[in-house]
Amino acid sequence: MQKISQKYIKTIAKQALQEDLRPSGDITTKFLKNRKKQVIAKIISGQNAIIGGLNFAKETFKLSDKKISFQAKTRDGKKVRKNKVVAILKGSALGILKSERVALNFLGLISGVATITNKFVKKVKGKSCKICCTRKTLPNLRLIQKYGVKLGGGINHRFNLSDEILIKDNHISVDQNIRELVKRAIKNKKGKKITVEVDNLNQLKKIIGLKFSRLLFDNMSPKNLRKGVRMSKRFYETEASGGVTLKNVRKIAGTGVKRISIGQITHSAPSINFKLDFIS
Repeated sequence: MQKISQKYIKTIAKQALQEDLRPSGDITTKFLKNRKKQVIAKIISGQNAIIGGLNFAKETFKLSDKKISFQAKTRDGKKVRKNKVVAILKGSALGILKSERVALNFLGLISGVATITNKFVKKVKGKSCKICCTRKTLPNLRLIQKYGVKLGGGINHRFNLSDEILIKDNHISVDQNIRELVKRAIKNKKGKKITVEVDNLNQLKKIIGLKFSRLLFDNMSPKNLRKGVRMSKRFYETEASGGVTLKNVRKIAGTGVKRISIGQITHSAPSINFKLDFIS
């Protein structure tokens, strides 16, 4: 995963605020007589969750008013219970109200990814298997979501198309010859890892023994997956994908695969509910 720098956090928070404020700013808060009043507020988790995004929330408030004090009461990656106060804010009502929704959106999104990832990680506990994400992420928010996966105990797959060679079903459909395609990739890999996706054992038989890094078994039954792992584990790292749920992930892990990639933990992660309440 690419490193999340403070510069990136500031940039993405600024973009999110601009989305919420253009073209006329917070036209509702402007009507308050005491909008410059100094207040204290708390951010509260509405659910049990793995927390993530505190630095994004902090930066969002700072961009509205650099004088706002943001005191985190926990840290990213920690488990929080429902009704847990995760941060205390002190500053102008105007600055806090202007940033409230964007800050909570960051917390909800990142914590949501971390929380669902952690549920999958717990399901495979005791198995020699890692949970990893895919490129099925929200446009322009991939880095944030992959950060959430790491907080939840998962691992990151390639970040983008240039990170590694991943030969998938549509590549094979276009090329028509899986063995020759893989051999061509090996010859021209230039230091990149190669993963080959197969959806049946016949495809596996055509390429087994060729020198690449990982086999990705896609939408295969546990029975065939177990056979595929047995055939290939001395040659390649193994991974499974497709149709993975909290109900079947442990059974899939039991086939012996070393990784399970799950699009759901990013593209369908339920947001965690956070609220901001004024104390005074």
